[in-house]
Amino acid sequence: MLSDRSPLSLRAAAIGGLLFLHLPILLIFLYAFTTEERSFQFPPPGLTTRWFATAWYDRPDIWPPLWLSLRVATIATSIALILGTLVAAAMTRTAFFGRDQISLLILLPIALPGVITGMALRSAFGIMDVPFSVWTIVLGHATFCIVIVYNNAVARLRRLSGGIMEASADLGANAFQTFRHVLLPNMGSALLAGGMLAFALSFDEVIVTIFTAGSGAEAKTLPIWMLDELIRPRQRPVTNVVAIVVFAATFFPILAAYYLTRGGSETAGMGK
Repeated sequence: MLSDRSPLSLRAAAIGGLLFLHLPILLIFLYAFTTEERSFQFPPPGLTTRWFATAWYDRPDIWPPLWLSLRVATIATSIALILGTLVAAAMTRTAFFGRDQISLLILLPIALPGVITGMALRSAFGIMDVPFSVWTIVLGHATFCIVIVYNNAVARLRRLSGGIMEASADLGANAFQTFRHVLLPNMGSALLAGGMLAFALSFDEVIVTIFTAGSGAEAKTLPIWMLDELIRPRQRPVTNVVAIVVFAATFFPILAAYYLTRGGSETAGMGK
């Protein structure tokens, strides 16, 4: 008879693994409230919330990188939603020679290390004489955001029965009506989840941004601002406050994406 309780060693290993993964995040939260400005003593000499007010009112240098990160993530996600969905539809609804090889090429940007992707993009922009700007950052982020949306769209399209689109056409619906009333309701949660994941990855991307951004302050995203603050700190706890903002901006979309796709196997049109 199998026991419902796992061995003590297995539970201890699971707890140790969770602590290893999440203890650094908890330390970031803790030192956002420390009263010490220059160094990180453990335990903190005192706790205060004044760094949140400092970040909000006294550090205007935070806001331009924050708005830039939001703008880049929004535009890159929008591009990914359009192109990723179109590519997914083409790859699942048609059969042609070399489809598997093309699928591998589509997935390659998310599989390659960020350094390789960044170097390749920088070389390509240099060869084409494209000036580095906000738009080169957007294009760099879109390369891996498209893969995120593509994966979600492909997974949902493969569970959809082709018969529902044939039935829609038999009932007189045109391509746009079929997309609006049949495909979009069935793919909506998958596309929303893919968009949220793409937004989260774009918002906190560092390596690709370094290679595709210009040298001016106008091309500094929030993660790059945080990296500069860690190298040349002015007020260390303020950096931790901003890290909490980045954590929230990435954690909640990922959490929402998980709940949106958790029941994805129960997709309309799966029947014969």
